[in-house]
Amino acid sequence: MKSASNLILVGPMGAGKSSIGRRLAARFGLPFVDADREIECATGAAIPLIFELAGEAGFREREHEVLARLCRSGPSVIATGGGAVLRADNRRLLSEHGFVVHLDVDPESQLRRLANDRARPLLQRPDRREVLQRLGEERAPLYADVADLRFETGRGSVRQAAERLAGLLCEHWQAPIRPAPDTIP
Repeated sequence: MKSASNLILVGPMGAGKSSIGRRLAARFGLPFVDADREIECATGAAIPLIFELAGEAGFREREHEVLARLCRSGPSVIATGGGAVLRADNRRLLSEHGFVVHLDVDPESQLRRLANDRARPLLQRPDRREVLQRLGEERAPLYADVADLRFETGRGSVRQAAERLAGLLCEHWQAPIRPAPDTIP
């Protein structure tokens, strides 16, 4: 059993990091933090605008700064952006400061969940399926490298996924705060 102050969720866009993360935070009595929202608050700009003005490299630098702050501020449940694992220093930071769960999702569920999403810069193309497939192939080994646990989110509701994952976490992660009763909001 790994003892770590933060529970850190990594995985592809559409895997449920934010929705499941909120429920896990309530279950374990921890604050929930969405790294992408924190980046927007820190910069005063929406992520698509950051990509437009600073490029992906500029966004990734801001992402690293925010992740470093969040990891050291714990304990909390942190939902990262899908590309947070691209930088080796981020992977090291996440591993050192948390129990990392790779939330994975099958391609069909991912496409369905992201069908109406117009906010993600990397998906603003007609070939979404190919983009998601390429990103998945590129990032899967990085998620595996950093993860303490892999969890598939494609089947069932968000609540059911959060309940199943909470059960696994009770076996594998020594949470910094005593878990709330066995209920997921």
